Amino acid sequence: MKPQTMSPTHKPVLAYGLLYLTLLLGFLAYQTPTHADPVVRQYDIQAGSLATAINQLAETGDIQAIYDTQTTQGRVSKGLKGSYSTEAALQKLLAGTGLVYSLSDGTATIRAGAKPLPKPLLPVANPNPGNPEPLSESTLPKVTVEAEADNPYDDPTWQTDPYNTDYVLPKATAGTKTNTPVMETPLNVQVISKQVLKDQQVISLDKALRNVSGVTTHTGNAGRPSSGNAQQLFLRGFQTDALFRNGFRMDGNGFGFNQQFANVESVEVLKGPAAILYGRVEPGGMVNITTKQPLATPYYSLNQQFGSYDLYRTSIDASGPLTKDDTLLYRVNASFQSNNSFRDLVSGEDVFFAPILKWNINPRTQATLEMEYNRSLSSLDQQGLPFVNNKIIDLPQSRNLNERSPMETENIFVGFNWSYQFNNDWSIKHQVSFKRRDNTQGSAIVVDSTAGLLPNNRLPRFSFSGRNTEDTVATILDLTGHFKTWGLEHTLLLGGDYYRFDSLSDQLFPLASNGSLDIDSISFEHPIHTGSNPGLVPTIRDSPGSGVDNYGLYLQDQIKLPYNVHVTGGLRYQYVHSTFTRALGIGDPFTPDESFPPQTDDAVTPRVGLLWNPKKWLSLYGNYTESFGANSGSFGFVDNGTPTGGSKPLPPESAQQWEVGAKTELFDGRLRATLAYYDLTKQNVTTTDTKHRNGCGGNGCSIAVGEVRSRGPELDIQGEILPGWNVIATYTNQDVRVTKSFETEGAAVVGNRLQFTPRNIGSFWSTYEVQQGDLKGFKIGGGVTVQDSVVNDTNTIKSTGYALVNLLAGYSFEVDKAKITAQLNVDNLLDKNYFTNVSPGGGSFAFANFSTPRTFMGSINMEY
Repeated sequence: MKPQTMSPTHKPVLAYGLLYLTLLLGFLAYQTPTHADPVVRQYDIQAGSLATAINQLAETGDIQAIYDTQTTQGRVSKGLKGSYSTEAALQKLLAGTGLVYSLSDGTATIRAGAKPLPKPLLPVANPNPGNPEPLSESTLPKVTVEAEADNPYDDPTWQTDPYNTDYVLPKATAGTKTNTPVMETPLNVQVISKQVLKDQQVISLDKALRNVSGVTTHTGNAGRPSSGNAQQLFLRGFQTDALFRNGFRMDGNGFGFNQQFANVESVEVLKGPAAILYGRVEPGGMVNITTKQPLATPYYSLNQQFGSYDLYRTSIDASGPLTKDDTLLYRVNASFQSNNSFRDLVSGEDVFFAPILKWNINPRTQATLEMEYNRSLSSLDQQGLPFVNNKIIDLPQSRNLNERSPMETENIFVGFNWSYQFNNDWSIKHQVSFKRRDNTQGSAIVVDSTAGLLPNNRLPRFSFSGRNTEDTVATILDLTGHFKTWGLEHTLLLGGDYYRFDSLSDQLFPLASNGSLDIDSISFEHPIHTGSNPGLVPTIRDSPGSGVDNYGLYLQDQIKLPYNVHVTGGLRYQYVHSTFTRALGIGDPFTPDESFPPQTDDAVTPRVGLLWNPKKWLSLYGNYTESFGANSGSFGFVDNGTPTGGSKPLPPESAQQWEVGAKTELFDGRLRATLAYYDLTKQNVTTTDTKHRNGCGGNGCSIAVGEVRSRGPELDIQGEILPGWNVIATYTNQDVRVTKSFETEGAAVVGNRLQFTPRNIGSFWSTYEVQQGDLKGFKIGGGVTVQDSVVNDTNTIKSTGYALVNLLAGYSFEVDKAKITAQLNVDNLLDKNYFTNVSPGGGSFAFANFSTPRTFMGSINMEY
């Protein structure tokens, strides 16, 4: 689909349109009465167990039911057939059972008629299922939940309960934004639950994503040093520079992500293009971090971790109500971490604080205010090896050829969202978010990857310092409705979003006495570290900046047809406008950069999916999706007679994907497997112009490869096989190659593999916890992660694959009302030593990722 250029005058029209839509829907939310006309539904409930009958009524009536299991034990129902309103159905079903109910705002509270009726209760999960609490007017064990809930695994409060130990979560928001069950979503969506994160002691994003097929990570970026453990993400072979937080887009701007996990509830991975709901997203997929939300039941947790290389990490989690009526709920997550590294001259310290306040204004209206503050002191770590005569020279992986280079990164996030339920069928949600990342690089002395080798095996080095600031402001508005047409059930989503992304990079470079950028050199055989040189005076400044406006409008309809057939269709209109600035002289202001003209792109992208549930435990699905991504900030080389050349904007990226697959859930939803085959084609893929690494104003040029195809099968299995026995198994065979190329100098070769993309990826993880007896609470587990070889951008260097073995041992026990867990994890048990993702910088140094040696991490966790 060829993007059509929109005049910049349309930009304010879209902005005002979104504003007016927000005001209109907010006015409707204020004016809409709190009652709605009774909805009549058709019920067909057979005579039998009363508890089963109530569950079926809740499912059909789209309500939430709360009751004590003891009140329904031994009671039977005469059944219910015919068309009734929700209230009439409850009256008829409970007639003669001795039970009564109260119904308010879609929640039915059921109890014995001999006792006075309470006010509607919030669903509360018992934090100690093995020791039930005594019943009172304020505590009722919740056993029946939303419409489609037939067992506790579908309970939305159980899904986020801090004591939930499930590996499988039934719902995910990333695929549809409507909290649709995974088994009813015609997309490949995987969810990494918090129990998996606990068992593997995950504190970095790359460890979490090992549990999903088709996802790999890369530390740093070819030609750009990395900060700490910042990760680049690859999904289905394509690198993505966006990470999502509860649906809010966070751009990496080429620096990657250093995600903190103190407040992470789960990690969702949507595979394939997600442009219809999220705009400019790489077609390989997206990763969405779901954060912990306030709880109505008080909960407190303290976790102390300690590990190899002097790692110490303390985290706390506290949540509960601030008022007796639960109108105000809070949650606070915080962590502190300090560590050294297997690499010389590298260390880190991290402080994280994330408070959140939720206001239940009334049963239909909620508002949430949240923030995150993260301050990280780290060291720039330019991992790499000498590259001489087109060969890598292997060195000890601990060897650092740079001086200690302190770096400070500060992340601030503030978000406010509110939602309003018009009635049982229609609701609105509005989210406003702001995020700032401020990275300050102290005086750094690093190897010049573009320079040649000096005598006596010495590598030239240059110095720089600088500051990078990225601001993201976003507003997202979603209107969701449920209705029927000709007997067909619809879930309609109408929404719009606006993102503003501003980036400023201020880099300062001193010069040697001879006018060269290279100020000294170091022997890679016998390095002697001189430390930083405070006497260096910056004389060159390179300070590019950019601003990107993203506007989007989208429509999605999920239709439930007869015979358990589900159809999902929708489209999105996306408009992107980018501007560029630069300041070259020290002290000069930022002005429009004439070398990089403004870019404007727009497109309409569709998505359609079909799913069939021939059995409750089986889903067969297929989908077709398209994607659009403006190549903002990527420019091609133009020969204008200057050494660095001119530049021209690259055409926007586009992609199309076909996918078919099958999903199955066994053991009442505790075990889920997904098998899929996809064929994804992407046009105008941006890669490094190997012939003009210093062109385009000195920033390096890019090339839009004609077309890249990625295809192959994927398998994901996760869940509980037997009580206490959990397993995760993943495998991908992905073939990612250039299928078309422009005949220009430096362009990729048809048939070449895409860089850093392995053909085969797999993982296996399994744990078992003793359920009874003297060893109850004892847990053991382990797993393996495998990946085969990868190549660089020109396919001239191959990095070998690897296999890593990990182990787990733990023990949980109770002291009074508290649960104590002691745990030990071992990563890279066999102490494998390797390097991968090798990428020459154009001179005598190649960037690479080094394996982390065998590491131990212990922890003691207390929660109550």
